[in-house]
Amino acid sequence: MNFMESLKISSSGLYAQRKRMDIIAENLSNIETTRTEKGGPYRRKMIAIGSEPIDSFDEVLDSQLEGVRVDAIVEDESPFRIVYNPSHPDADKDGCLSKPNVDLAVEMANMLMARNAFSANLSAIKSTRQMVLKALEIGK
Repeated sequence: MNFMESLKISSSGLYAQRKRMDIIAENLSNIETTRTEKGGPYRRKMIAIGSEPIDSFDEVLDSQLEGVRVDAIVEDESPFRIVYNPSHPDADKDGCLSKPNVDLAVEMANMLMARNAFSANLSAIKSTRQMVLKALEIGK
């Protein structure tokens, strides 16, 4: 593996985690949104991250690794939270209000995981940079 491939893999990881943090921030900003353009409450979004499948260790050594890619942004199909609030303008005839299926604790945990993965990719880029600099010193 050369240095450029290593940088490519780490930079794709940085992009994927940044996109993941953007989606989490969107979820958190819409945690109380009960009416969207579609007509119902906001539905939580998730990011699908993928990579090329590798079956064996030999394939890892022989293959050109491509890093990660953002496959899709999908909506969580879990049910909405139902709360009783008859004074809310979006409540139904029984006084029940459908609220977004966004859980603050889950989103914060996901944000911490995305931040840690982002930091790991950044550390890999810094290590690659240090290796390149050391290789240039050896070549003098």
